[in-house]
Amino acid sequence: MMKIPFLRPNLVKQEALTPYISEIEASRIYSNFGPLNTRFEHRVLDEYFDNIGAVTTVNNATIGLILAISQCKRPKGKYALMPSFTFAATPLAALWCGLEPFFVDIRPDDWCMDEKLLCEWLQILGDQVATVIPYAAFGTNMDLDFYRQVNESGVPVVVDAAASFGVTGSQNHFGRGFPGCVVFSFHATKSFGVGEGGLVYSANKDLISKIRQAENFGFSASRETTLPGLNGKMSEYNAAIALSTLDVFVQKIKARQQVHSWYLEQLHQKNFFGKGWTIQKSEGEIPYQFMPICCPEGRQNVDVIHALSNQNIEARTYFSPPCHQQPLFIRYPNTDLKVTERISSRILSLPLWEEMTNQDVCLIVEGMVLS
Repeated sequence: MMKIPFLRPNLVKQEALTPYISEIEASRIYSNFGPLNTRFEHRVLDEYFDNIGAVTTVNNATIGLILAISQCKRPKGKYALMPSFTFAATPLAALWCGLEPFFVDIRPDDWCMDEKLLCEWLQILGDQVATVIPYAAFGTNMDLDFYRQVNESGVPVVVDAAASFGVTGSQNHFGRGFPGCVVFSFHATKSFGVGEGGLVYSANKDLISKIRQAENFGFSASRETTLPGLNGKMSEYNAAIALSTLDVFVQKIKARQQVHSWYLEQLHQKNFFGKGWTIQKSEGEIPYQFMPICCPEGRQNVDVIHALSNQNIEARTYFSPPCHQQPLFIRYPNTDLKVTERISSRILSLPLWEEMTNQDVCLIVEGMVLS
């Protein structure tokens, strides 16, 4: 086992769950939008989205993406425009909805999809575009005003906000008031982790109502299937973890932000930025999932990964290779992806978890100095 692992999921402890488990045992309701799930949804909508729009929980964020895309997509379109610099779940969700991923390059500073380039291809492809799926890279508070305009123009937008739950900017939670769909992940490795789970938000209540129906086998009020569906519901046990996590989420965010600030201090002290290392341009308050950083031009991330591994420090390379270089996705169309390839060849994902100490961060940065 690594001395400093990449991630150490830290779900709420047994004693915090006990009252909720007792409620489950008393109600004998274990799924199907049960009372704990309903309470969690109400709290999230109230505390994070100011009761604007609606939410529905899902059993994982990939299912959330599939459900959102399936209910949003333009029926005559074939392409889902998205970055290649994203997790495989993004293009896989499009494939499950009968669409082809169309990979668009990213910006070099915040590593999100290049909006100017996207506009050009929206014009070129026209009605062939079924949906646009931007990815909020590593939980950044991506500006959604542009995508609001895209959505209002008639091209549905589904935001992959896997790591963005808890992200705020201008005192508003990420996605608040957005008329398309915003999909959050509650996987154990995320800052808001419940094991497996997710949430779909939209300011459009009717859209969430359709997604909610689709995640329950497409059942209407009379329990007859009236649209294509599946089983995407969150269990009451995961809802219990989610409620318990809400109670302590502010503390978890602060702990992660503290570790991130230690990284910045050490990187500045060791003059990393003066030597060509770069970090993501980000805005807002972010509950960092890990610490992404790019090696200087001309250096390969694998060399640093190997050097850290030799010192018993585990690091990863999200997202390297990017999706368009992975076997399943090579066949799909793309723009020139030179920025994606330049970033992905140099990207490092450094350890970040709530119990980390400043000493841990010092060891990691020192290991990078020696790489």
